[in-house]
Amino acid sequence: MAGLPPEAARAVDSELVERARHGDVSAYEEIVRRYQRTAFRVAHLICGSKEDAEEATQDAFVKAFPALPRFRTGASLRPWLLKIVANEARNRRTARSRRAGLPFRLEREAPAGDTTPSPEDAALAATEHRELLDALGRLSRRHREVVACRYLLDLSEAETAAVLRCRRGTVKSRLARGLASLRAELGEEAVHA
Repeated sequence: MAGLPPEAARAVDSELVERARHGDVSAYEEIVRRYQRTAFRVAHLICGSKEDAEEATQDAFVKAFPALPRFRTGASLRPWLLKIVANEARNRRTARSRRAGLPFRLEREAPAGDTTPSPEDAALAATEHRELLDALGRLSRRHREVVACRYLLDLSEAETAAVLRCRRGTVKSRLARGLASLRAELGEEAVHA
């Protein structure tokens, strides 16, 4: 969905949902392709393991298909779908009695454009990235989830609230506390909010 304005993305999603509701499996496959990466990242954030995240993501997409008739026409598909993913991931984490502080890894995105960083810059960026992820991993589960949803997954406050099943004001307060903790640990210059 990168590159599409929110209104255009919503229109494309609405058309795909309508086609999928009427049995067009290829339309649902397109929905899965559009949201698979973000869904995996949400599940990985909550589960803490690649294997559990893959299974939770797959289970969520399987459950979402028959639930499409209950999807409210005109609503945004992404938060609805990511909420199902988050629920599946929470269920998997709970079933396996995962500890909230397990380390997690996020997929690294390739740098934009044709510029390739120098080996020194790449090493420094990797070190800073690891320090940030380590500090993020030491936050409480609630603060870690909200910071990761907003800044690593680039979800809006409303989408973060839907995914984490909380109010928008709760997202704001947890975000403020989580960022304050990160700033205290890493220093103000390391945390750009």
